[in-house]
Amino acid sequence: MSAEAIAAAEKVLDDFMAAFNARDVEAWDRTFNFPSVRLASGRLVILQPGDHRPGMFGEGALAEWDHSAWERREVIHAGPDKVHFDTRFTRYRKDGSVIGGFDSVYVVTLEDGHWGVKIRSSYAP
Repeated sequence: MSAEAIAAAEKVLDDFMAAFNARDVEAWDRTFNFPSVRLASGRLVILQPGDHRPGMFGEGALAEWDHSAWERREVIHAGPDKVHFDTRFTRYRKDGSVIGGFDSVYVVTLEDGHWGVKIRSSYAP
């Protein structure tokens, strides 16, 4: 396994969660390699730049959400330009109570010199 690739991909996941929790759409978009795929709730969504918007943080499954945290990030496979992670994250309300924990697989890729999330398959709504 490539230690350098794993470290770069783990930093992407750190930045991904920090930007998401900060509700910083521009910073969050920088953690992706577009087009990016999300498979969740029985739907496959292909995300393009500009698809994320600030209003999404208070709607639907995120209506009660305040922040999230990684509970697990284990490398499944790693090469020089792609790392697969078995993850689990938890969503929390403002009072610290748990909304839910969700298992996911994240694929982080190196494209044109940029590490970013390419694929997410999640059990989160």
